[in-house]
Amino acid sequence: MIAQDATTLSPAAPREVAGHVRSSEIPDDKEMLRAAVELTRDISTARPEIYWPDMLASTVVGYAALAGAILASNPWVTVACGLLSALALYRALLFIHELTHIHRDALPGFRFVWNLIVGIPMLIPSLMYEGVHTIHHTRTRYGTVEDPEYLPLALMKPWSLPVFALTAILLPVALLIRSAVLVPLGVVIPPLRKLVWERASALAINPQFGRRPPEGKFAQMVFWQELGCSVWAIAVLAASYAYGWRPLIIALVIMSLTAFLNQVRTLVAHLWENDGDPMTVTAQYLDSVNVPPPARFSELWAPVGLRYHALHHLLPSMPYHSLAEAHRRLAAQFGSGSTYSKANYPGLMPLLERLAKSTMQAH
Repeated sequence: MIAQDATTLSPAAPREVAGHVRSSEIPDDKEMLRAAVELTRDISTARPEIYWPDMLASTVVGYAALAGAILASNPWVTVACGLLSALALYRALLFIHELTHIHRDALPGFRFVWNLIVGIPMLIPSLMYEGVHTIHHTRTRYGTVEDPEYLPLALMKPWSLPVFALTAILLPVALLIRSAVLVPLGVVIPPLRKLVWERASALAINPQFGRRPPEGKFAQMVFWQELGCSVWAIAVLAASYAYGWRPLIIALVIMSLTAFLNQVRTLVAHLWENDGDPMTVTAQYLDSVNVPPPARFSELWAPVGLRYHALHHLLPSMPYHSLAEAHRRLAAQFGSGSTYSKANYPGLMPLLERLAKSTMQAH
């Protein structure tokens, strides 16, 4: 059953009621964990006939709409094309999440092509997520100071939420400076190269996170992806200087909207209530969020399976196209009132309202 009231949605709110069980003290629901694996074995394989058309179509629509926004003389057409481009490229970009979880041999060529047509042109190659996001799923690091993708937002000041969301608007410009200026300078200034890698080479929200140097095959992949991004960024700036800045400005605005959408999605991906202690898998699940049907528009703001983010934390390797069926099976197995049902929420706005209330109650 889908919960109906944002004020009663939380399965774990450690600081709202005196004596309430802390998130880090929630025991594992072993029956749910076992069922999650056993009931979904037959749908756990990534299907190339779904991945490839979805990613390619999203990319083509995104770039075609971007071209329309740049070429249109009517401002309303520019805005309409810009919105379509932002949504399509948002979906194409979020396949980076799948790249961190699928087996390297599951979809031959997918990582290379995605980087070539999405990651490098958008200056967010897969190196920025691979080797980072997996830490977020580590049993002993989720929700701790070592988690690059976690902040106790529900326990922070109320003003931290709009600041968190709005800073994403600056991301496209920051990425352009990073690839066009900082990475090339790092070739001749080793301390700068070290700093850029540690502090500006990961899609992380934890300001205390610093990346370790890349090693082995991953280091080779980093080299080529960084080279591709730098060449592309410098070429874009040179072309803009020679032929006009309007196309670049429109592209940056569209990318800013895409980054903002992702940041808002991030705000409701978890409840953000853990205060730093290690958590059980069940506690991590209950600190995460599913927004399944009949929630409206969730496929737009949380595409590529991310509307089932709590379920994803139960089954990190489950391909995005199987999450809806996995959710249906588990919901039917356990029903309302179960541990599984407590991570299901009715929509984006109730979650944002709940998070805002949490920040106000924490102070």
